Amino acid sequence: MSEEIKKQWSEETLEAVDKLCLFDDDFMSLVFDRNIEATEYLLNTIFERSDMKVIEVVGQREYKNPVVGGRCITIDIYAVDSTGKVYDIEVQRADSGAVPQRARFHSAMVDTRMLKEKEKFKEIKDSYVIFITQNDVMKGDLPLYHVERVVKEQNRDFGDGSHIIYVNGAYKNDDTEIGRLVHDFGCVRAADMYNEILKKQVHYFKETEGGREVVCQIVEDAAVKIADRIAEERAAQKVIESKVEDVKNLMETMKMTVKQAMEALRISPAEQEIISKRI
Repeated sequence: MSEEIKKQWSEETLEAVDKLCLFDDDFMSLVFDRNIEATEYLLNTIFERSDMKVIEVVGQREYKNPVVGGRCITIDIYAVDSTGKVYDIEVQRADSGAVPQRARFHSAMVDTRMLKEKEKFKEIKDSYVIFITQNDVMKGDLPLYHVERVVKEQNRDFGDGSHIIYVNGAYKNDDTEIGRLVHDFGCVRAADMYNEILKKQVHYFKETEGGREVVCQIVEDAAVKIADRIAEERAAQKVIESKVEDVKNLMETMKMTVKQAMEALRISPAEQEIISKRI
């Protein structure tokens, strides 16, 4: 890296870039974005095949919730294969980011985009939500966990085409394809990786001047977003604290109940629930 680039970015940013691996979602999305070859390798390894063909792959694709005030999601990797099946591929360092409810929500959000108006329900293609987790969140010491809906009374698959797969990033067996894949996801240096496709991409983004500049910018943008979110949370906390005091004062001076004081102050229902717990 040139001296000019070193001066442009802080030491903290450069250190953060050095520590990145494919378990970091922004970096993973960057490596796989528009990269058909890498995504085909990833899916073929997970599905233990060699013939899967990817026709579209997009990193950091946003899915907006049609419900006003509903939660939206940003998919780490969105991919479509040659048969029309859709894949939502997520990486998670923290176990809390791969809870079953999140997999359910992602699956539902992906499915909402798969049928056009007046298309029959049977026309919907299979969808896969794939969590590649740094830890063994299922605690079974297995490389893969396949989650399917079943008809319990008949002991058979429901067959609705909705699939969830957890890839155990803590699995250690470099003699297997899946073991080498998760090994590469944990590498911070391209030289330590097995797969040449991933190695090439990681080398570019971490060890060449042009690629490193891109990653440095992403790291700094992420830091700014975190700082902004913390500032917003602190500001919101101060607003709540102020309203708590207003409610207490009104209760004391006007002998009102908590509910009466909050309604008199026109506090929103959502804030009322928070304030009620603090008084």
